[in-house]
Amino acid sequence: MLNVQPAYSPPEAYRRIDRELKPHFAELSRCRSTPELFEHPVYSQIEPALTQVLGTPDVGSYASGEAPAKVSYGVVAWNLERGIELKGQLEAFRTHPALKDADLFLLTETDVGMARSNNVAVAQTLARELGLHFAFSPCYLNLAKGSGVEYDASGENTLGLHGNAVLSRYPLTNARSIPLRNGKDKMAGREKRLGNQTALAVDVALPGALVTAVAVHLDAQSRQAHRRDQMRDILDALGDDVSAVVGGDWNTTTHNSSAAFYAIMGYWLRVFMGVDRAIDHYLHPYRWFESDLFALLEARGFDFRSSNRLGERTMSYDVDCEKTRKNLGEWVPGWCFAFIRWALRNHEGRCPLKVDWLATRGISVADPFVVHDLREGRKTPLSDHDAIGLEIVA
Repeated sequence: MLNVQPAYSPPEAYRRIDRELKPHFAELSRCRSTPELFEHPVYSQIEPALTQVLGTPDVGSYASGEAPAKVSYGVVAWNLERGIELKGQLEAFRTHPALKDADLFLLTETDVGMARSNNVAVAQTLARELGLHFAFSPCYLNLAKGSGVEYDASGENTLGLHGNAVLSRYPLTNARSIPLRNGKDKMAGREKRLGNQTALAVDVALPGALVTAVAVHLDAQSRQAHRRDQMRDILDALGDDVSAVVGGDWNTTTHNSSAAFYAIMGYWLRVFMGVDRAIDHYLHPYRWFESDLFALLEARGFDFRSSNRLGERTMSYDVDCEKTRKNLGEWVPGWCFAFIRWALRNHEGRCPLKVDWLATRGISVADPFVVHDLREGRKTPLSDHDAIGLEIVA
């Protein structure tokens, strides 16, 4: 059940899932592609309800009073990895020096009613416990429990929603979903999903200034050009005259991961480049492989260089991580892992990447940071991504 208090009333769109959509999940999950899904006679019946469910941001507030004006306002972007470790994440939001006094949170990968995250509404629960305003934009309605190790989660999905969220100490208005074109067919694999990746834009009423905050999760299994085009769609939706902070998991892996073949060929290219040189590109993707995406941001007036710790990892690939291997094993052939281990033999089996970013326009920023200790040095990491942040200077 949704873990919310009576003061919060889940939107009618959620109730439509139970009444009109869930009875058809088993039948629709037999479709092997999106074109096949679209041709299924049931799909035309449920499409109006599905459109409402996925196109309706969930907006509410647990704030108990008016937050004061400050000299600067902390912004944090964090991929919560579904909210699987929600209890530890909540404790971090309450006590970690980099998070506890922050004012604005751009959260990617947040579940509502997924078995893998104990069927809670992740962003809404955080907002309730922390006394914040919130907005949540659904991206996908899952017909399965997830991918990789998520198939082993106990129980069943109560709703099956997954999306992105913005939490704030200051009021949120004008929440809107920005749909992005899928990088791969979400019905073609074992993890079957209805919908598409969606950015969430919302206006934040900071004292004396209105700033648009955008939580962005670009597709992992996509081409570099596709990720650039997804960002273009976001910037087009924002327009050119708004002050904004855009942040989240942009999956700037430098790889074309739209199919296993391209990912494997890209891996060998990087081996031939030399592992040390390849790692340098993983940490500075704007220099070459993902340069078009970052050039687009700068052409639209966004500053990513002073909004991030350039060259600082925000996640790592670890050859000994069973969860990572099982998740990648959904689409990468098993024989590849021996070669990856060989390539990283002089790097303790770990490859750092910078895939999480912030970009700002029309505002002054300072002190960008990356928080490693929420992930590294823990028996159970709170997420597979580091949190990142900065200060908006009033």
